[in-house]
Amino acid sequence: MPPSQEGYASWLHDPKLRASASQRQVGADSGRSESKIDTLLARPSGGQPHDLRRSNRKVEGMPNALEGAVIGCLLGTAVGDAIGLPYEGLSPRRQLRLFPDICGHHFFFGRGMTSDDTEHTCLVAQALIVSGGEIELFRRELAWRLRVWLLGLPAGIGIATLQAIIKLWLGFPAYSSGVFSAGNGPAMRSAILGVGYGHDIQILRGLVAASTRITHTDPKAEYGALAVALAAYLASRNSEENIAPLTYLECLQSVLPPQGTELLDLVRKAVDSAAAGESPRSFAKGLGLLNGVSGYVYHTVPVCLHVWFRYQKDFRSAILEVVRCGGDTDTTAAIVGGIIGACVGKTGIPRVWLDGLWEWPRSVRWMERLGERLGCAVSQNKWEDALPLSAFGIFLRNVFFMLIVLFHGFRRFLPPY
Repeated sequence: MPPSQEGYASWLHDPKLRASASQRQVGADSGRSESKIDTLLARPSGGQPHDLRRSNRKVEGMPNALEGAVIGCLLGTAVGDAIGLPYEGLSPRRQLRLFPDICGHHFFFGRGMTSDDTEHTCLVAQALIVSGGEIELFRRELAWRLRVWLLGLPAGIGIATLQAIIKLWLGFPAYSSGVFSAGNGPAMRSAILGVGYGHDIQILRGLVAASTRITHTDPKAEYGALAVALAAYLASRNSEENIAPLTYLECLQSVLPPQGTELLDLVRKAVDSAAAGESPRSFAKGLGLLNGVSGYVYHTVPVCLHVWFRYQKDFRSAILEVVRCGGDTDTTAAIVGGIIGACVGKTGIPRVWLDGLWEWPRSVRWMERLGERLGCAVSQNKWEDALPLSAFGIFLRNVFFMLIVLFHGFRRFLPPY
């Protein structure tokens, strides 16, 4: 680990220093091995319990499986984000009046664009690639990427995230830049953490904590982000059969601290509701979310998990169901898309939705390359260089994106009501 901020950039590109750090990290990992969760009880529908054992991903055939899950998570996040974005902030009733048919993209002449949900997920992926999963490096790298991200004038940034990044620019270190908020910002970018590092629960906890506390310090935000990361990991490891919701609940209970009881109770309600065949919309109403799912993490995460429990391998139905719940639809659809995308991969995402993504410079192909690079970095336990991205291109894209967002905002003043 570099001793000072001044030496950080040179350290990242010095093979000798990085090799030395890698040896120290391997030693630390072996010391933590006894803390890993060794066995998960999988209870597929209609079957008997059996062991689903975590394994080191550096084995024959696993890099390709991991790469597919990472790419599926990134693209699933992007597609869910783009499908849900035009309906953000609308109640279920008003959404149905304005958009009776939501079977495809409705952002710009039948095309879709992504928001901060996808952008933050890509920032996290880049930080993981450069840091090799080393927690302190990840924290610093993500903090710098968030600083630069703000310079691109992104639309729709959350208040807590904005305040935190301003603090970073004012010189606050990444471990004290967060503000007390239980928003869903950390949860929206945590699925990729679970796909990449869910095999080591101690590292996953550290990465989720680092990612969360840069912007949000309310422990609820961290617990919600960890719940999403765990779901994405389990989804990525079970492409053949569904995860029993009760199994997920048991796993979540084993990784959350005692202070996470409130979230566990909400997830238990989601488990019971899904088992009873209740629709996501009815479940959301039961939580009092009559006007849509809010950005409060204890509203967002239980609804997203309920949708995942019901539609674990049906990407299209899951996205449409969570969007119809209303509210913060770009974030809820991005979270659900990231979890289910990690299971079904690129091929499980509707082709017409992927083709309808109108993005540059974070194009579908760019995100695929990002997933390939992250999969390689994780499976081989090594650092990689970040994937280049045009800063000027991002600025131009954001200006155009802002104009379309303003158009949608003005459109909502018009009937039908």
